[in-house]
Amino acid sequence: QMAPKQKIRIKLRSYWVPLIEDSCKQIMDAARTTNAKIMGPVPLPTKKRIYCVLKSPHVHKDARFHFEIRTHQRLIDIMYPTAQTIDSLMQLDLPAGVDVEVKL
Repeated sequence: QMAPKQKIRIKLRSYWVPLIEDSCKQIMDAARTTNAKIMGPVPLPTKKRIYCVLKSPHVHKDARFHFEIRTHQRLIDIMYPTAQTIDSLMQLDLPAGVDVEVKL
């Protein structure tokens, strides 16, 4: 029997594209130094949340403001990680505006 494939799946979310791209580069550089195989970063669909607010405090229901928040996402898979790979990933200092989700 073959052992199941080992991989670390890292999902990044951010409102700002340069921040998420920089974080992807840091993660990939850390994994490359330990000779781990990297797949990604894969851009996932951007989620848009649109908020509609009335301009006028009284009547005039036709006049509205639309605000939107875009959440950009990236996916990185690290195949066959070693203990050294995990150590280097744990020591990374990623920016505060990036949400990181790690699955083994």
